[in-house]
Amino acid sequence: MSVNEDVQSALDWLKEHSTPNDYANLARFGITADKAFGVSMANIQKLAKIIGRDHTLAAALWKTEWYEARMLTSFVDDPTKVTVAQMDKWCRDFDNWGICDTLCFKLFDQTPHAWGRVAAWGDKPEEFVKRASFALLASLALHDKTATDSQFLENFPLIERAAVDDRNFVKKGVNWALRSIGRRNAVLNAASIVLSKRLAASKEAAPRWIGKDALREFAKVAARKG
Repeated sequence: MSVNEDVQSALDWLKEHSTPNDYANLARFGITADKAFGVSMANIQKLAKIIGRDHTLAAALWKTEWYEARMLTSFVDDPTKVTVAQMDKWCRDFDNWGICDTLCFKLFDQTPHAWGRVAAWGDKPEEFVKRASFALLASLALHDKTATDSQFLENFPLIERAAVDDRNFVKKGVNWALRSIGRRNAVLNAASIVLSKRLAASKEAAPRWIGKDALREFAKVAARKG
């Protein structure tokens, strides 16, 4: 089959597995998408297993602009073949938190370019590009077992700068990154608590919320550990 035929086959499969409830869930979870079938994540992942890794097909699926087809690329694309140019292009296409977070959590953080994109996107003005920086940083904190403490600490100034951005998806992305770093190990936990306290003392609402929420999270984790 040609790539175009493979794309059409995937779109047909997604359409066949769409449901009114899954479509309604998009709005329920605050996901806006101009083109969407309404397919559960479980079914998207099921189709991904059928397809396997295919970098060329992933690029073609992305171009369709269908929400579920783009979600599918998170599991189908080959992270070893993903380029910086591709990451930047797809990031500029992000138009909701679902696409942003899933691409960062399931694909982008596995590429050799992940750390460089955290720095490149963190000060961008576009809401979902900026969120992607911190979604990616959070994903690296959770998944990159070889990363050093210094790599995370070097991004604390970026977190602090972005914390004043009161846009909902940026604010929550920054918070996610800070909480994820703070749960990585004792050294990063101590540093994250210091930063969180500084943010919590801010006169501005966004950094104050980020800091206080992170401190609550760290306190809960500490209490569970006894």
